[in-house]
Amino acid sequence: MSRRKLHRFQHNQEAFNVIERDKPLYTTIKGKWNEIQFKNSNPLVLELACGKGEYTVGLAEHLPYQNIIGIDIKGDRIARGSKRAEEKGLTNAAFLRTGIQYLDEFFQEKEIAEIWLIHPDPQPGDKQEKKRLTNQHFLDLYKKYLLKDGLFKLKTDSPELYAYSLEKLKQDPDFEVLDHTKDLYNSGLLEEHFGIQTHYEKLWVEKGFTINYIKARLKV
Repeated sequence: MSRRKLHRFQHNQEAFNVIERDKPLYTTIKGKWNEIQFKNSNPLVLELACGKGEYTVGLAEHLPYQNIIGIDIKGDRIARGSKRAEEKGLTNAAFLRTGIQYLDEFFQEKEIAEIWLIHPDPQPGDKQEKKRLTNQHFLDLYKKYLLKDGLFKLKTDSPELYAYSLEKLKQDPDFEVLDHTKDLYNSGLLEEHFGIQTHYEKLWVEKGFTINYIKARLKV
């Protein structure tokens, strides 16, 4: 393991805004995010598969009265977002190191106001459908934690994942698709993203490729 990664893992162990295995809050935070971590009653927002945390930090900057939690399994990635949030003095940003399949260990039902899914792996092959984070299994998981009228937002550079996800959301009677576009940067929906870009999204847009976006509301 590189010295840089070791440094990032050490950072995570010491950082107040990182919850991971072997830290006290890892087993006690469920249902107590506002009470223990954020010390307020503001709405909870999740960014799943947050990577280096660009979006988690960006949302925390633009939404000071919401608590933003970035979730990823990669500790070295989370450390980057954690450090960036610390440098900016953001107390409404936190990071949870875990797999999405383990959300039940950290969140109560009907606890989340919004879920953001930013450029997830499209898992393009037919045999990979079970890994797509917008298949029915994962949509049912999100429904468990979203509040009534809670929002699910997907941003992707994959036209295939966009089409697949839009179809799945339209077929699900519990979701209502509020907005969607194949070209976010030439639509009236761009302002909803506050100009936040991941590193690879910026490169992709500079090359002239389009970004797809879906916003859906949970009706139940």
